[in-house]
Parts: sequence; C-alpha cells; structure tokens
Amino acid sequence: MNEDFGYKLAGANYDTLAPDGSEIRLLSATSRGSMVHCTLNPGEVSMAVAHRTVEEVWYFLEGTGHVWRREGSRERIVNVAPGASLSLPVGTHFQFRTTGNRPLRFIIVTMPPWPGEDEAYPVPGHWPVNGGEGRSGT
Repeated sequence: MNEDFGYKLAGANYDTLAPDGSEIRLLSATSRGSMVHCTLNPGEVSMAVAHRTVEEVWYFLEGTGHVWRREGSRERIVNVAPGASLSLPVGTHFQFRTTGNRPLRFIIVTMPPWPGEDEAYPVPGHWPVNGGEGRSGT
C-alpha cells in the first residue's frame, strides 16, 4: 500500500463555494472518500441540488438550521444543531438554511471523493433563494 497519510488544516478563508452556494474548506481525502468543512452564514438559504454519483454524510458542529431532503415520494425537513448527523443517498434532492444568528457549520464526508463541478445539478427547492449565487438574505 503506497497511500500517503493525509493531513490538512482548514484555513480561515474558504477554498471554494459549493454548487449550492455554501462555503467549503477542503480537508483530508483518500481514494474512497473526501471530507470538507461547510459553512452557511446567518440568514442564508442554499440552492437546492442533487448529486449524480456521490452520497454524503453530514455532522453538525455549530449553529442551527433546517435541512430539506426529497427522494422519490419521500420528503422530510429536519432541524439540525450541534451533534446532529444525516445522510444524503445518491440522487436525493436537498436544500438547507440557517435559523439562528450563528453560522451553520458542519463536516461533510463524500463517497466516493467529490468528482468535480458537474456532480451537483439544480433541482426545485423547498425554500425561495434570492440571487444567482445560491445565497439569500432572508
């Protein structure tokens, strides 16, 4: 096995914006999965998207919010806060928003690793989003 031991310290500034508009700080990755730190600032609503080939597991660290998920005829909104976790199977439509005055911060593990910008595609959402960047000042 030639795989290097991964180590990465998250920076103060985000590395990129996700297709849903949230701030992404890249963390460690292997050939089977990748991990990022995600932030959605107070008052923001993400764009609704789905993934073509990856599934994700989220673990919430800070803030409060709601996450909407729809898969076929199943649809659910959950309250999220520190200690909550959830899963997003391949093809699940999802959208999230903050509900408090603190940023919503969480860890995302993506399996297999994030393949690139064409992975996520827009879907009709549960909450309105103002602006084209996937951010809202509601």
